[in-house]
Amino acid sequence: MQLLLCENVDKLGKKGQIVDVSKGYARNFLLPRKLAMEVTDNNVRRMEKEMKLVAAKHAQEKEESEALAARVEGVKLNFRRKVHGEELYGSVSAGDVAEALEAKGYVVEKRKIQLDDPIKSLGEFPVTAKLHPEVVATFTVIVEKEEE
Repeated sequence: MQLLLCENVDKLGKKGQIVDVSKGYARNFLLPRKLAMEVTDNNVRRMEKEMKLVAAKHAQEKEESEALAARVEGVKLNFRRKVHGEELYGSVSAGDVAEALEAKGYVVEKRKIQLDDPIKSLGEFPVTAKLHPEVVATFTVIVEKEEE
């Protein structure tokens, strides 16, 4: 049975693609969950129109992300933390970095900031923010000892 996918389906295909599936899989899983629809001229035209709108929106988001990346690139964020020897009592997390960027006028969601682990030592660290699937910005985080 041929169906037109309305959403990306793991191990089957991407949105807008026409796929062959068994009748049971179509009837019991894909169609009730509205993940696919029957292949008709009307449905194909509607999906093509929707895909054009999605592509235009994607292009606009990419353009906005590239502009933000150009402004954020090269920014240096300074954090002062209490230390014991060379280790921080706390840490500098993605949330802290997002707040510091917002204070400088750059709005970046904390889930887009890529830190493998929170920063727990003094020094300079390169941090990346994945602003868009195709746009990554890199900036520097400096952690210094807080004067008592």
